[in-house]
Amino acid sequence: MSRIYNFNPGPATLPLPVLERVQQELLDYQGRGISVLEMSHRSKEYEAMNQEAETRIKHLLGLGDDYRALFLQGGASTQFATVPMNFLPPGGVADYILTGSWSEKAQKEAQNVGKQLQPGATTHVAAGTREEQYRRIPRADEIKLSEQPAYVHITTNNTIYGTQWPELPDVGNRPLIADMSSDILSRPMDARKFALFYAGAQKNIGPAGVTVVVIRQNWLEQTATTIPTILNYATHAKNNSLYNTPPAFAVYMLNLVLGWIAENGGLAGIGERNQQKAQQIYAAIDRNAGFYRGHAAPDSRSLMNITFRLANEDLEKQFVSEATAAGMIGLKGHRSVGGIRASVYNAMSPEGCAALVGFMEDFARKNG
Repeated sequence: MSRIYNFNPGPATLPLPVLERVQQELLDYQGRGISVLEMSHRSKEYEAMNQEAETRIKHLLGLGDDYRALFLQGGASTQFATVPMNFLPPGGVADYILTGSWSEKAQKEAQNVGKQLQPGATTHVAAGTREEQYRRIPRADEIKLSEQPAYVHITTNNTIYGTQWPELPDVGNRPLIADMSSDILSRPMDARKFALFYAGAQKNIGPAGVTVVVIRQNWLEQTATTIPTILNYATHAKNNSLYNTPPAFAVYMLNLVLGWIAENGGLAGIGERNQQKAQQIYAAIDRNAGFYRGHAAPDSRSLMNITFRLANEDLEKQFVSEATAAGMIGLKGHRSVGGIRASVYNAMSPEGCAALVGFMEDFARKNG
């Protein structure tokens, strides 16, 4: 079988060694005579797998026992509401820095929680670049934080617009929260700067179905007691992510991907590889600046999602069609931006990026 290069923004390509191991173990997990898909989440085998996944993700991030990693369901969109339900108190304010559509949705959901569940609670937009079509990340001098917000929320990478925080903002002693759905474990980072961060797994660290939440232990002590039990982070931490039936197969695959990251140099190794992959595509855009137009400002360019336009939509449709015929799928840009988007997450190979660059150069020569 010949595999194609999958540039979709998510669910995204997975490491081939992981897929091959899943294939080998699908019918019989480690000689147990049963598939992981059939295994009880109360079994010793699954509990060991679940614990290994938490240990691995904390080790990759350099975190100790003062943090927990939870494996939940509902995607990042559920976290948009769960975060303020747990941590935005009545009469409180939460700061949001807006860098794209997903950060907008997170802020609006927190605003709704304030209106409906927490009397007097509200949100404050500390900075944003919407008027510039989210082409860049706000500068430090543009960020105006509240005096004592319950937390400050950012989205570290923006899949639609192709921008990424080059460095984390300085929020002082205010709790920092992040949606990392599209760049979690893609580069070295100081995870201890966060009170909490969350990510759907389906871009960088696994298949769709499991959402990772990493949370500081002392923050678990501050969760609200008036919300549904299933939406309280403390519930899931107390029960080691086994309060209810977890997305067991997705956690199993997540654990294998975490092992693959560790075997490939950890975050330092993956970060260097991702930097090299992205830079060769950006170099092709810059070399053909009269033909390709990058959407993101150079100092805000994402290593995960590379967005650019061509002269007109007909040429963009031709680009996508010919790329698909050449074995490269998922390159159509989001409808709100248009153009082309190449998502080059952790598991996208350097060979895939090189193939795209070769296609881009050839397409520009033929149509420029």
